[in-house]
Order: sequence, then C-alpha cells, then structure tokens
Amino acid sequence: MAGARTRWLLFGLMGGLCCAASSFAQTPEAPARGAGASEQDLAKATQNPVADLISVPLQNNLDLGIGPFNRARNTLNIQPVVPVKLTPRWSLINRVILPLTWQPDVAADSGGTFGLGDTSATFFISPRKPGALIWGVGPALLLPTATSDVLGTGKWSVGPSVVALLQPDPWTFGVLANNVWSVLGSGDRPAVNQLLLQYFINYNLPKGWYLTSAPILTANWEADGDRWVIPFGAGVGKVTKLGRQPINASMSACWNAVRPDAAPDWQLRAQLAFLFPEGKPQQAPPPPTDGLPKRALHTAL
Repeated sequence: MAGARTRWLLFGLMGGLCCAASSFAQTPEAPARGAGASEQDLAKATQNPVADLISVPLQNNLDLGIGPFNRARNTLNIQPVVPVKLTPRWSLINRVILPLTWQPDVAADSGGTFGLGDTSATFFISPRKPGALIWGVGPALLLPTATSDVLGTGKWSVGPSVVALLQPDPWTFGVLANNVWSVLGSGDRPAVNQLLLQYFINYNLPKGWYLTSAPILTANWEADGDRWVIPFGAGVGKVTKLGRQPINASMSACWNAVRPDAAPDWQLRAQLAFLFPEGKPQQAPPPPTDGLPKRALHTAL
C-alpha cells in the first residue's frame, strides 16, 4: 500500500512539473552580471544551480520528530559553489557540501553525537549559453569524511548527476537528481545505493523577494522496508545586500508525507548565502582626474 502511494505521489509531482515546464518554455533573458546586477537578476541566478555565480551558502536544517522520543537533529551545511570557464562554450560548476551534524541518540531521550558528516561533491558540465532549457550533467561523489560512524556511511560512493530547469519570467522550474553507489570502503558497513531528487519551484516578486518550494526526496534502494522520504513544503526568501555584499536569505518548512519510521516528521530550513557575481568584491571607483596636471595626478594616486 505504501509503495503504491509513493508511486502515485511521484507520478503526480513529475507530471505537474512537466506540464508547468512545457506551458512556460521560452528563451530566457540573460541575467545581468557583475556589481550592477539587480536584486531580481541575482535572485534568478541563485535559483539556477549551474549559473555563472560564485556563492557560499550556509544552510541550517532542523529535523523534528525523530524516533520514539521525538528527538531533533541539526545539520549545518557549508556548500560553496564555484563555476570555472572551460571553453567559450562550456563551464564546469563545482558544488561541495560539508555537513556539520548533531545526531541525537534516537533510542534515548538524551545524548547524541556532533561532528562532520560525509562530504558530497558534484561537478556539472553545462553550456555557457543555453537555450530555453538550462542543463548540466556530471559525476556526483560521496566521500567518507564523517568523524563518527553514526554520521556517515564509511564508503566511497560515486554516480551520475543531472540538473535541468526553465526560467520563464517570473518563474523558475527545475529538477536536480543524482544516484550514488558505494565502490570502496569498510566491509563492515552496509552498501550504499541511494537516490537524491530535488525539485524546485520559485516565483519571483519585486525588490528581490521570492516564494520557493524545494524539498529533497531521497530513496535508499538497499533498505528492506520503506525506502522513500517524500517531503512537501514551501518558504520565502529575499536577495538583498549587507553593505556592499549581495546575500540571499531564505526560510522554509517541509512535512515528510512518506517516510520510514526512523525519519523525521518535519524539517525547518534557514539559509544565508553570500553571492559573488564576478568572483571578487566590488572596488571603489577611481578618483576623478579632470583638471589635475600629470605630476599632481601621480601624487594624488
């Protein structure tokens, strides 16, 4: 019964995304770049996982209702994104996620473990001048960097990753997915075969505000019983500036409609991302030179 419900939820979700994408497909306008980029342009760039935009998001995820004692788990993800120009036609988008996790002891009403979890790294090859459909493909890696067994898999895992999105003004519709399999690691730990699928829908409002829905679905193909975690949720965000530094701040909440017994009921997510449209901070304009003799100008500079 749970498997049938899961399939219908997935079919309905993917069908809705496909209908929306086909209805809104059109050639997107290239966003402004550099220090003069507007809040709206930066908002759309932050919603594109393969945009030509360096960013350093700090994302905090609070999972609630874990286990028989309704424990809470907290994970701070440090997830820099650095695009690299390979050729005039292609870019390499490097995405890394370093999780700092407090994992409660779910069999007790107190106690737990804090430390670094497994590191995720994804490398997307993406066209620098896409058409209406923006996309990227590449490998995904899961590295056994966890400081405790309860915080990681103990395995080196690898697999394919893909992202595709449309950005018809004022919307963004997209899907990011990867599946990794363990290839090396401790023989005492279970094998890894897991799917991650994130759909994202954003509606951009004036002055850098936006509405968002970006839950992360997961499936553990090695599990004997319930394999899926399928959340639904929404949130709000804004692209603005702290002084001269562009930032993207957002908050959202998700309810896990389908989940194993040990998975959380809810997740609250807060994110603050530092944005670098050209990969370097803005510089002050040069001093005026009109009316200064050449010798005086060299002295002034």
